[in-house]
Amino acid sequence: MKAFFQWLASTGWFLRLAPRFVPRLDRLVHRLTRGRLASSRVVPALLLITTGAKTGRRRETPLACLPEPGGTILVVGSNYGRPQHPAWTANLLKNPSAAVSFRGSNYPVTATLLDEGERAEVWPRLIEMWPVYDHYTRVSGRMLRVFRLSPMR
Repeated sequence: MKAFFQWLASTGWFLRLAPRFVPRLDRLVHRLTRGRLASSRVVPALLLITTGAKTGRRRETPLACLPEPGGTILVVGSNYGRPQHPAWTANLLKNPSAAVSFRGSNYPVTATLLDEGERAEVWPRLIEMWPVYDHYTRVSGRMLRVFRLSPMR
């Protein structure tokens, strides 16, 4: 099943259409299940709550994620392989204090953009989880931003 979704996520029509419906579907499923189930059980997912860099408004973004030992979580600014970085990454760069809803828990986090060395260290694990990130890097023509979300407890 995971291979099917990886193939689907790399098709041209999916890259064009997914940004219009996948986030809405993921937010709906997240609300209905209180974060205990992603719209696809293929990869772990969370709801990232940021403050808009330009508007100052609350922004909720469903994202695939990779939990790490110790409670931190990695997220990738893939934006479905589009040439521009997703807005949520700009939000975190301006204000790294955010919150997540993950596996039924809500808690504040601090986001850190990984530098080149840190990114190189975690990239193989991210690709193992979701190989499509390599495809998104190629079609976007940019280095995908990777953030580590650290719980503030």
